[in-house]
Amino acid sequence: MIRNPLFAAALACLLGSLSAPAQNVVAPVTSEEKTSFEFKDGDRVVLIGNTVIEREQRYATFEPRLALALGETKVTVRNLAWSGDTVYGHARSYFGPPEEGLERMTQHLQLLKPNVVLLCYGSEMAFEGLKDLPRFLTGYRNLLSLIRKQSPGVRIIVATPPPLETLPPPLPDQTDANKRLSSFRDALRKFAAAQNTYFVDWFELMGGIPKPGQTSKPLTENGVHYTREGYEKLSTVLIEGLGYTFPQVTKTELDPLQREVLKKDELFFNRWRPQNETYLFGFRKHEQGQNAKEIPMFDPLIDQADAKIQELKAAILASKKAL
Repeated sequence: MIRNPLFAAALACLLGSLSAPAQNVVAPVTSEEKTSFEFKDGDRVVLIGNTVIEREQRYATFEPRLALALGETKVTVRNLAWSGDTVYGHARSYFGPPEEGLERMTQHLQLLKPNVVLLCYGSEMAFEGLKDLPRFLTGYRNLLSLIRKQSPGVRIIVATPPPLETLPPPLPDQTDANKRLSSFRDALRKFAAAQNTYFVDWFELMGGIPKPGQTSKPLTENGVHYTREGYEKLSTVLIEGLGYTFPQVTKTELDPLQREVLKKDELFFNRWRPQNETYLFGFRKHEQGQNAKEIPMFDPLIDQADAKIQELKAAILASKKAL
């Protein structure tokens, strides 16, 4: 918990000022009143955040588990996360100011028209401390307003960053960093409720503040970035935090579905973040801008992959019913 009384009082005032829902948005039931997040058939789920969300597409652990946990309900998932990003849009801005990054996000939201957005930001608080927390929460509120403006009626999920691990030297002891993340989690919980979003305590679901000393069975490469096994647990507990259960399936059953999600994620990544974007759309488009017309050609391929994902999911669920 945040124990500095002056800081806590200032935070309380700030959260109070951020509590009003955005205009023209029907405020959903607050997260404290919900036991699970409601997914609807046909939902487009968009993931937004920094490194922990972006790197998930390397392993494709979340979407297959979510698909199976939702049973007959069909959703599609798109990953718009960007490593090193902040609520201000820093990493997305390329050569310009953060506002340019938020404008790029706006364009992608217009393209995708999400029904559900899951966000995870704030991992930098572990290292920078909480001195800029009021400014961060203001930036987060502005980001939520941007999302709601572009996608009226969107349902929003706010997740906390997961904990860090202390690995052998020369890697640092993450004890103090995790304490800061814990305090940040407490503030984010209040913020999420004030903003009428669904809150997932990913920090606690992953074990909360680790025991003192080195992590005996690490799930990260370096104390920060999670491994494949780490993402399997991250995804499983995230789905639990949303109020669902990933059914028991074997690796053999899950592998084809996971491979198709990996294929789809790669296609979509190339659709929204082509490596030569400066040549296609930027200040050098006079050189290769004629090729920009090829980017939308990814869309039918992505749709085909989505259909295959649903087909594989249905086959797994049918096999379970037959047992």
